[in-house]
Amino acid sequence: MNYIESIGQYFMMLGDLFKKMTKGSVLRRLIIQEINDLMTNSLGIVVFISFFIGAVVSIQMALNLSNPLIPKSLIGYAARQSIILEFAPTFISIIMAGKVGSFITSSIGTMRVTEQIDALEVMGINSLNYLVFPKIIAMLFYPFLIAVSMFIGIIGAYLAAVIGGFLSSEAFLTGMQQDFIPFQVAYAFIKTFVFAFILATVPSFHGYYMKGGALEVGRASTTSFVWTSVIIIVANYVITQILLS
Repeated sequence: MNYIESIGQYFMMLGDLFKKMTKGSVLRRLIIQEINDLMTNSLGIVVFISFFIGAVVSIQMALNLSNPLIPKSLIGYAARQSIILEFAPTFISIIMAGKVGSFITSSIGTMRVTEQIDALEVMGINSLNYLVFPKIIAMLFYPFLIAVSMFIGIIGAYLAAVIGGFLSSEAFLTGMQQDFIPFQVAYAFIKTFVFAFILATVPSFHGYYMKGGALEVGRASTTSFVWTSVIIIVANYVITQILLS
């Protein structure tokens, strides 16, 4: 019953988000701040992880291609497919569930503990719209972060394969262009928009409705990370089944 109650409360929260909008000038300031906190501050870790994961994917493929009948260009093909279809949109989103999700839950949870949310309600402000709506708008820029991840991941794969001496630059680029289907990129970005909404709302839910003191803020952040990751993985399966089956 607790799970059913939480699901219902989550959808009620989404409805309450738009009941009373915050003043436009205030929202603009909040959105800019959220873009800086959630997107700009995450760029470094995304670039770092994407580069080295792309390199590892390329090296693993090269080391496992022992059959001389299999063309080396398959390394570029496999790197492109794995990075665009799964690594960039899904794996990075799970990492962001830890970084961004925990930040959102802890910041809103701290406001709940210190009664700042109650103060907003007393002043007649829709606290959900004030706190959560700017995060949803800021996360609309999340596909840009995933596009950077795709680009850096492929660069990492290219450099690891070519500089490592596993194949030539021409062979890697040939594999990159082999059997390219543009819809696969669209599929990746459709997933990204869904994941962005999950990353903005699920951690906010755990922070907004948490109860207790400072110790419970840490527990809420952990719970938020677990459930955000689970929902992303389930959503990934459902979207893949619908769009690629």
